[in-house]
Order: sequence, then C-alpha cells, then structure tokens
Amino acid sequence: MASIFTKIINREIPGHFVWEDDLCFSIMTIQPIKQGHLMVIPKEEVDHWDDVPETTATHLMAVSQKIAKAIKAVIPCKRIGVSIVGIEVPHTHIHLMPMDTTADMDFKNSQEMSHDLLADTAASIREILVSQGYREAKVE
Repeated sequence: MASIFTKIINREIPGHFVWEDDLCFSIMTIQPIKQGHLMVIPKEEVDHWDDVPETTATHLMAVSQKIAKAIKAVIPCKRIGVSIVGIEVPHTHIHLMPMDTTADMDFKNSQEMSHDLLADTAASIREILVSQGYREAKVE
C-alpha cells in the first residue's frame, strides 16, 4: 500500500508543496512544531533512511540546504534543525525545523496549523527559492 507521502506526490491527497524534482519533493508538515517546519522526501518509498541510495541521500541533503536557507529568509530563527525520525510514516523524510532552542525540535510540541497559514508559508518559501533561480520551487 502506498504511503501517505506517495499519495501526496501523486496528488491523490493535497499537500503544501515547496519543491519538486525528479528525485524528491518537499511539503509543509500539517502538524508543525513551529511555523516553517517542513519535510524533504524522496519520491521512492524507502522505509529506513540508511537504505536510501547514496546518490538520492546526497541529493536530499543538498535540497535540504537550499530550502533551509529559504526558510531562514522567511521565518526569523537562529538555526534550521534537521531530524530524520521515520516512526510515524514508513517512507523516509527529513524534517527541517526553524529553531531558537532545542525545545523547538520536540515533537511533543507539534500541533495542527491552519491550511491557510501553511499555504502562505509554503508560498513565501517558494518565492525565495524561485528568486534564487530554483525552478523546482515552481510547484502547485
């Protein structure tokens, strides 16, 4: 059975996209710890991150760095935290989280966010990426 992320990439269920290319995509998480919290996800369903092919893993990190810089341009924060947990969905995904303290990475603090705010945040991050020449951010 397809993971929820595969259903999102196939547009079977909605997602607030920030990036899409041949190997991966990025969407806002619907239960962010903090505004700007999103995920970078390989298109290929791989349960364990350490089983992701090396070229894809390298690509995921390069895309994560680009998106992290855009998040920092939109959301005031000291750093962008990175986490690969993988318990809740058996499809590798990298969490990028704006943070000022380590508490900003505690998943106990995640909460639903309005779809309007998620859409607005995604649009702002995409705008920064597009202004930097990344056509992969021209997704809807």
